[in-house]
Amino acid sequence: MYKNFTGFHLVEAIHKLGLEKKLAFSSKVKKIIYSVIVIAVTLWLWNAPSTMFGIVGLTVIQQRVIAIFAFATLMWIFEIVPAWATSVGIIGLMLIFTSDSGISSMVADGMVDGKPNFIPNILSYKAIMATFADPVIMLFIGGFVLAIAATKTGLDSQMAKVLLKPFGTKPSMVLLGFILITGIFSMFVSNTATAAMMLTFLTPVFKQMDGNGKGRIALALSIPIAANIGGMATPIGTPPNAIAMKYLNDPDGLNMNMGFGQWVSFMLPLTLILLFLGWIILLKIYPFTQKTLKLEIEGKMKKDRKTYIVIVTFFVTVLLWMFDKFTGINSYTVAMIPLIVFALTGVVDRRDLEEINWSVIWMVAGGFALGYGLNASGLAENAVNSIPFGSWSPIVIMLISGLVCYLLSNFISNSATAALLMPILAVVCGAMGDKLGAIGGTPSILIGVAIAASGAMILPISTPPNALAFSTDLVKQKDMAKMGIIMGILTMVIGYTVLYFIGKAGII
Repeated sequence: MYKNFTGFHLVEAIHKLGLEKKLAFSSKVKKIIYSVIVIAVTLWLWNAPSTMFGIVGLTVIQQRVIAIFAFATLMWIFEIVPAWATSVGIIGLMLIFTSDSGISSMVADGMVDGKPNFIPNILSYKAIMATFADPVIMLFIGGFVLAIAATKTGLDSQMAKVLLKPFGTKPSMVLLGFILITGIFSMFVSNTATAAMMLTFLTPVFKQMDGNGKGRIALALSIPIAANIGGMATPIGTPPNAIAMKYLNDPDGLNMNMGFGQWVSFMLPLTLILLFLGWIILLKIYPFTQKTLKLEIEGKMKKDRKTYIVIVTFFVTVLLWMFDKFTGINSYTVAMIPLIVFALTGVVDRRDLEEINWSVIWMVAGGFALGYGLNASGLAENAVNSIPFGSWSPIVIMLISGLVCYLLSNFISNSATAALLMPILAVVCGAMGDKLGAIGGTPSILIGVAIAASGAMILPISTPPNALAFSTDLVKQKDMAKMGIIMGILTMVIGYTVLYFIGKAGII
């Protein structure tokens, strides 16, 4: 997280609160029990008879990948260690036990002509390590650097101030302003950072309000709802989007060549519809008693050379992202432009690079490594051939994948959920081919999972913006659950409907 970001103290506070809760409710005994369960299940799957899995032609490497997959799933669910630490563990296990740079006695049957005779389906250690330099990772880094530069120059506060001003002083319009601006910021900036900033801007507004009114709840809930929904609009808005893009565009997989602008063309309208529905529902359930609300946003934008460089670079980058199909420069390459410009002009320095959210980068890289293992080992293909997915109804696959993702994302990281589901679904979709045309094609499944992940916001632990809003003590868990369920249902129903029709129309 960016330490100079407006509202960072809220992020630190919620991290501290989370740590205190873990200490209070997750005792060392419980963690030991969870650890034993994870180790036992992993070892059992590692050493069980291959016939037990019901997968034809299962090899030793493939069985180890199954065990590592189970390890990742349980570690992410139990949260024994941070999610990024689990991802590091995934990469380590795969390198040591499944790659051509692993322990010789584990990955090779002796030597032939002075070289290791690797067992079937061995993975490439270079490919595993390369997951940390995947083009999608560069996309994230570019987005993080843009956000850091905007924060350093005060551009973020100035944009919020300018964009909120037209909404006036009528409470309902102020609420709409916060929803739209939070949603827009979340399209390009971490939703955690956006939520922290916008909640800070709400502080002076709360001071003007009646302590007994429900309007405070509406405003406090508007921030996490808008931050969660807003991230759906762009591939860099939230990790599940970028993960979906990776598998849709993988040259060795689906190879659908979906561009940044193409994604925005159908996801932005969907996002705006959901934001407006969220606004209407909040006004109905939590009406204001105030007649007027005055916005007072502190913070000034620096007026120097670096600020103007950031402004120009920001808009050029966004335009190149939007029109990548016309320029021929893909979104991953465009993401390098702000990093290059800001590095050469001194807008960002090495200390700023330390503020990049590297835990998210590791989290996503671990998921990519897991996906590589599933595909490169042939496990995913074998599993698909052994399970008759081809005979399943496309509607069933769509509904099951969406519901599983939604349920998991309410309890564990949506990035972790997407990392677990996407590689499997990519192979399933590839195997089904034209049969998915009935529901709009392969993108309907993978993008649907990304939508379901963003719609999961029932609990304070579901997303960082939820946790931040809950930490203000203005939102009770029942209120968050009520709005979370409503917005989750709307997001999935409207989202999948839009995907179905635009898939039929050939837009994706």
